[in-house]
Amino acid sequence: MGLLRIMMPPKFQLLAVLAFGVAMLFLENQIQKLEESRGKLGNRLTFRGPRPEPERAIARHEVREIEQRHTMDGARDAPLEESEDVVIIYNRVPKTASTSFTNIAYDLCGKNKYHVLHINTTKNNPVMSLQDQVRFVKNVTSWREMKPGFYHGHVAFLDFTKFGVKRKPIYINVVRDPIERLVSYYYFLRFGDDYRPGLRRRKQGDKKTFDECVAAGGSDCAAEKLWLQIPFFCGHYSECWNVGSRWALEQAKYNLVNEYLLVGVTEELEDFIMMLEAALPRFFRGATELYRTGKKSHLRKTSEKKPPTKESIAKLQQSDIWKMENEFYEFALEQFQFVRAHAVREKDGELYLLAQNFFYEKIYPKMN
Repeated sequence: MGLLRIMMPPKFQLLAVLAFGVAMLFLENQIQKLEESRGKLGNRLTFRGPRPEPERAIARHEVREIEQRHTMDGARDAPLEESEDVVIIYNRVPKTASTSFTNIAYDLCGKNKYHVLHINTTKNNPVMSLQDQVRFVKNVTSWREMKPGFYHGHVAFLDFTKFGVKRKPIYINVVRDPIERLVSYYYFLRFGDDYRPGLRRRKQGDKKTFDECVAAGGSDCAAEKLWLQIPFFCGHYSECWNVGSRWALEQAKYNLVNEYLLVGVTEELEDFIMMLEAALPRFFRGATELYRTGKKSHLRKTSEKKPPTKESIAKLQQSDIWKMENEFYEFALEQFQFVRAHAVREKDGELYLLAQNFFYEKIYPKMN
């Protein structure tokens, strides 16, 4: 700087000092940035270094689960035994003693070693979207850990053959006199039942009786509310849910006799349970005895229900909707009684299952 002071005019000496100061500030700023970068890099290297002991334990557990999963893959590829590869779907119609019957399935699942799963749909919508139909079919058919399985829920019949599955589930159901079902549902929405008495219901506080509703032309007791059992059996076609559709009625009948193993009636629930135990003992062994002699914890009764008057019944029976729903109920009842007549006999007021009534003979070629 002494040489610069001698050789350079005062004006230029001042400019040189200012330039030197700016350069020093720039260098300090760069050094600070480098120190910050080094600190961040150190932090990253520390995070990527050895994990604390709890994290390593979790990682080891996850690895073991993956290894076990791969080890089990071979067992999963092995076919299930025929008695285990069974799924029952009970697409229960509301207010047909469905909870009473389902609770028997729950009571028996531990003893008989099967799984019970409730199909809980959003807002109890009985119609699934197409993508949910695909998901549901895939779950039911490929969820090995849940087989044998008993699925139940308020969902419409779903034709599994449309999805190309090799093994269809077994469908069962229960139907009820349509006016009796509607009356029960009407009071259930207002007063609930003895199964969950503290649960607040949608129409709680409405004290109007069913007869008063019919006399006033209310919507909750209108004939259109009878249209439920037909679409539940008809399925996921749009026409099924067109109130009063003759096509829906015929499709429901077709499905009942072709797609359902057994359809009982609420009024003869014990006979339905007895026949299921005979046909599907893997699931229902002990069901009849439980129904007859158990503590009846499975039974469910709607509170505050009052029988409708003859006038209310007659008014509903004038509608074409009742006539169609009743036709379907009578059709189901006739089919159930036909199946029962070939399966049981009555003696001293009690029903008894018939023994096996067929055998094989004339078997060729003869065994040496």
